[in-house]
Amino acid sequence: MEKAIKRYFPIFVLPTMIAFTLGFIIPFVEGVYLSFCKFTTVNDAKFVGFANYAKVFTDETFVHAFWYTAAFTVVSVILINVLAFAVALLLTKGFKGTNIFRTVFFIPSVMSFMVVGLLWQLFFNPNVGPFNYILKTMGMNTANLNILGNPGTAIFGVIFASQWMYFGYMAMLLIIGIQKVPDELYEAAEIDGANALQRFWHITIPNIKEMILVDCIIIVVGSFKLFDEVFVMTNGGPGYASEVISTYLYRTAFRADMMGSASAMAVVLFVITFALSIFQMKISRSGEV
Repeated sequence: MEKAIKRYFPIFVLPTMIAFTLGFIIPFVEGVYLSFCKFTTVNDAKFVGFANYAKVFTDETFVHAFWYTAAFTVVSVILINVLAFAVALLLTKGFKGTNIFRTVFFIPSVMSFMVVGLLWQLFFNPNVGPFNYILKTMGMNTANLNILGNPGTAIFGVIFASQWMYFGYMAMLLIIGIQKVPDELYEAAEIDGANALQRFWHITIPNIKEMILVDCIIIVVGSFKLFDEVFVMTNGGPGYASEVISTYLYRTAFRADMMGSASAMAVVLFVITFALSIFQMKISRSGEV
């Protein structure tokens, strides 16, 4: 049996490897090469070395977009995990209607990014959206309130929409992890006099740290790849107030027609997300989380 598996293993793996090579490896290598070239949609590629990278790292808008993306990532990791933990701990209590609540919290995560963006764009619309109306009924002056149209608040509207979409999925992952923790550990800790917070910190967290790592990697990679919600809700505006790396990359490639610079941005984005994922896994394996 083992010999048969070894004999036919390449046959079963080959289609996947071909698809992976054609769909990822070749385009990735080509993208890296083009990041060292200057070209547009109508002109051939001309090798220019590291000029595109030098331009990217001295581009004030890209630096601004990078720090906005980084801030968005940090906020997302904190808020989504806090909300997901709160919901997961609540829904593992097994009270009546738990399955209904799990479904309700999970539904946003299966919705299209575009649909979520349009939904929250409508929600924050100062003319027809319910957000300003709700605040008005609470006695607040909303005459000049436009969440997505104000440079100081636009990014918060996008963050709110993104957290709403992601935290339910993360909560479901944490629920799976929590349910696998043996009840005997909690019972033993309770007998020893440990309170709820101590049981959570010393039993729940250590036993589901791998699931927490998965959550964090998904959030970090998803945050740095953020595009759809920003593009639909604010288009990076007003001005560059809510610009993130992906939306600026899009502007550079398809509006400014600077494909070489856009390719360099894409490579930088890949390196950042890959490095952060490796860093998180290294920390997990070292036992620091």
